[in-house]
Amino acid sequence: MQKSTINYNSLCPTDWLPTSVKEMKALGWDSVDIVLFSGDAYVDHPAFGAAVIGRTLQQAGYRVAIVPQPNWQDDLRDFRKFGAPRLFFGVSPGAMDSMVNHYTANRRRRSDDAYTPGGRHGARPDYPSIVYSRILKDLFPDVPVIGGGIEFSLRRLSHYDYWEDRLRPSILADTPVDLLIYGMGERTILQLAERLSGGCRIEDIVDLPQTAMLRPLSEIPQSDENNIILSSFKDCVADKRCQARNFKFIEQESNRLEGKAVIWQVTGNKAVRVNPMLPAMTPGEIDAAFDLPYTRLPHPRYKGKTIPAYEMIRHSVNMHRGCFGGCAFCTISAHQGKFIASRSKESIMREVRQVCEMPDFKGYISDLGGPSANMYGMSGRDKDKCRRCLRPSCLHPSPCPNLNTDHGPLLDIYHAVDALPGVKKSFIGSGVRYDLSMHHTGNAEIDKRNERYNRELITDHVSGRLKVAPEHTSDAVLHLMRKPSFELFGKFNALFDKVNEKAGLRQQLIPYFISSHPGCTVEDMALLAVETKKLNFHLEQVQDFTPTPMTLATEIYYTGIHPYTGEEIFAATKTNEKLRQRMFFFWYDPEYRREITHTLHSIGRPDLISKLFGSAPPHRQNATARVSKPKPRRR
Repeated sequence: MQKSTINYNSLCPTDWLPTSVKEMKALGWDSVDIVLFSGDAYVDHPAFGAAVIGRTLQQAGYRVAIVPQPNWQDDLRDFRKFGAPRLFFGVSPGAMDSMVNHYTANRRRRSDDAYTPGGRHGARPDYPSIVYSRILKDLFPDVPVIGGGIEFSLRRLSHYDYWEDRLRPSILADTPVDLLIYGMGERTILQLAERLSGGCRIEDIVDLPQTAMLRPLSEIPQSDENNIILSSFKDCVADKRCQARNFKFIEQESNRLEGKAVIWQVTGNKAVRVNPMLPAMTPGEIDAAFDLPYTRLPHPRYKGKTIPAYEMIRHSVNMHRGCFGGCAFCTISAHQGKFIASRSKESIMREVRQVCEMPDFKGYISDLGGPSANMYGMSGRDKDKCRRCLRPSCLHPSPCPNLNTDHGPLLDIYHAVDALPGVKKSFIGSGVRYDLSMHHTGNAEIDKRNERYNRELITDHVSGRLKVAPEHTSDAVLHLMRKPSFELFGKFNALFDKVNEKAGLRQQLIPYFISSHPGCTVEDMALLAVETKKLNFHLEQVQDFTPTPMTLATEIYYTGIHPYTGEEIFAATKTNEKLRQRMFFFWYDPEYRREITHTLHSIGRPDLISKLFGSAPPHRQNATARVSKPKPRRR
């Protein structure tokens, strides 16, 4: 990656949150109220969680310091340098789960880290949530330690850990944090700071929304509509069906429009209490988070060094949070929620103008997106129906009739951005849900706008490549994934080619595919190879399914049971099984031909040999599936 040049001349270190005692004193402070520890480098940008939480607290009047990537292997001076804060320590592993960051799907150690200066590995431990919290409690036993971020969020209850290949209890049983904040934490952290500042004891704060904590067993109430009592961790270890049943309740409660029930799980001699999730932010609330006085730059301590994750998003703008796709392998809704929190047009335009003023900006917005690029401004028409709804996906098995899929507001944003004097072109780098943009609503005006969206997306907002995610070709596997039929991808592919031909463009459609997803067999992968060959795709980079905590696919992988139906589902869990599936992505590589031929004979499908190794049409150059190395995600 080419290193960009960052101009720090117009700024000084006090424009960032302090990372050292020297910087703290330069602000005129003798002490701080809150110290945030992060597994990432400190980038003062709304795409980085520690910066958002720090700026949110700062805006409320609190003195906040941040310690990025503290050294946990020396004399622990990074943990000691600010002393005991007045209110609490905050701990986050970073914007990405540390184990996904550190290991491949084959559990091999990665050699780089996109959230570290220079991309070097080794700047954070495995499970930094646990390591940092234990150090802080040992050093400052009387100071509250608050956990937050993706790693805490997805491990708030019993969960399967792929890297240790075992069921682990709630992370609260392994780390001495006093309180866990899950999901997007700005509103909850402010309420917590206010209560602690007002004299409340941390052990008495049990009712904050989007928090979890350990409580005495005596506090577990009777099960009712306001309290869900899960199977205990002990029972889940003994019987995988208990773990599978638990997941259904957890996912349903995570996807409510308005959180209702407290979830309880006995873990050892304590009870994990998980309070309900907050509703999605209003435009005013999410605007406030994005409009804070970020420098939008890495801290000057990294001057001369490149932080790869920052380079990827420095000229991009995130327009919303949340995702109602409900994909079985995805953690977005479990962390950000199913319901979309969209920024106002005015807030988005303010940020675009800030990007335009960056010294190295050349006129190209790299992404106007979000978790799913084209869900901006969408929600249910009848909110009463949404309040009653427990569906994990608004798109599967078919788009909800109550869902407003009008892409008009999104087109309005695109047009406004492209009309700015400093913008030559805006691209959509986030993944697009074509099952959303191609859905026919029966409303002629909306359908016409959505057709226009597809055309303009392809002609005006593709930087040579458009990313979409069919994920598989087997309808049975896609049903388990909560993804649309592969037939719909074929229709979008045809539309993409037609629009390109008419516009005289030579652009590429980049389909993402996954191997070894629960329910997927070797025969399914062989058929995937045949189908993608028909479409002239040679898949060069692929993703083998990686089980991550708190997803439907991971529960099926671990338990072998579908949590909603009780049906037993096959999953490729052995290394040789996963490699057998993966090789079909590379059917065109002579290195795999002999093994593929042998495998097709062994599964009784020799008829597919000629379909794969007969005459092949010219393939699309560089067509790729999802890369095996994780890409930094927006917060």
